[in-house]
Amino acid sequence: MTISSSMGSGAPAASPLGAPGLISLVVLVAGTLALGVVYGPAQGALFLVGGALGISLYHAAFGFTSAWRVFIAEGRGRGLRVQMILLALAVILFFPFLASGTLFGNEVRGNISPAGIGVIVGAFMFGVGMQLGGGCASGTLFTAGGGNARMLVTLFFFIVGSLIATLHTAWWAALPSLPPTALFQTFGAAGGIAVSLIIFGAIAAITVVVEKKRNGALEQAPPSPRQGFARYLRGPWPLVFGAVALVILNFATLAIAGRPWGVTSAFALWGAKGAQLIGIDPASWPYWQQPGNAKALASSVFADVTSVMDFGIIAGAMLAAALAGKFAPNLDIPLRSVLAAVVGGLLLGYGARIAYGCNIGAYFSGIASGSLHGYLWAVAAFAGNVAGVKLRPWFFNEGRAIRRIDG
Repeated sequence: MTISSSMGSGAPAASPLGAPGLISLVVLVAGTLALGVVYGPAQGALFLVGGALGISLYHAAFGFTSAWRVFIAEGRGRGLRVQMILLALAVILFFPFLASGTLFGNEVRGNISPAGIGVIVGAFMFGVGMQLGGGCASGTLFTAGGGNARMLVTLFFFIVGSLIATLHTAWWAALPSLPPTALFQTFGAAGGIAVSLIIFGAIAAITVVVEKKRNGALEQAPPSPRQGFARYLRGPWPLVFGAVALVILNFATLAIAGRPWGVTSAFALWGAKGAQLIGIDPASWPYWQQPGNAKALASSVFADVTSVMDFGIIAGAMLAAALAGKFAPNLDIPLRSVLAAVVGGLLLGYGARIAYGCNIGAYFSGIASGSLHGYLWAVAAFAGNVAGVKLRPWFFNEGRAIRRIDG
């Protein structure tokens, strides 16, 4: 909550950030320094990048879930068109360096995974979970950090679903699939960019046709209550500006971590750490016996790149909410909405693990990496969103108009 008035004529005015904003600012600064000292400069920098991602997501209200829902329910495609701009900028920036394998002299790799049955089923589950849980992976983090208490329920069961999925990932991975394939490997960097841009352009054109047919005209961006510097400090940002910021910050992640931005592998790790605290040891599960996962489970969560960035997103979103004067958690959540958060969270967590990622790791970063599995994920997740939109009226009191209420 923003506090700007003084308590009396002789008392100093409280900070316009309020306590939540000051706490989040201190966490971001102190966390960056502490992680840099203990785990190295790269880890501290990634925490700060996560904070910038949280601010960008919140101030731009960049919602993957809501953009898909509004298009499905109302035929409004502005959010989807901005996603195509996001992906277009990403492939132009990413492909040359991923094709060469180096960025600023450091080795880099893309999020390139097999495309098969696990991706189809997992992405469909994730799509349903997006609409019931009220957000995607990034949306859950930034809305929870922004003070949305319901999203804390979604996040908790997102973590539970992720842990449960690690019991079964080996079975899903053994199902038929195509080998990991990237467009820049098949067509070269320039050819891969050209193919990608044709796909994105076709999708954007389809949204224009659908929107004009169903609504008569294209939706215009709403006017901003703030202008100039205040708009970029306190929000809301133009949606395209948010897309550009996310691409730049994802590229920064590639440069620092050697791979693109991801979110949900950390949720599985948090679930496993939590299970150990209550006497369940998942270390013998095949997923946690893979060298990278075993090392993460044996180490501190602050040594894990994805966890550190997720913590940064939460802190950054909290700071952005305070700057916007909108940090005001509400615990009055209808029972059906809580039930939707539980079911949605479980579907999100389980689906992300068996589909090799979420809307960030598979969709944004996967397609930015040219991965075939990213495109397959997008198609299956969109189908899941269609099913999820049909299920929403049972859980939520929604009229014909679907307004953006989450990430």
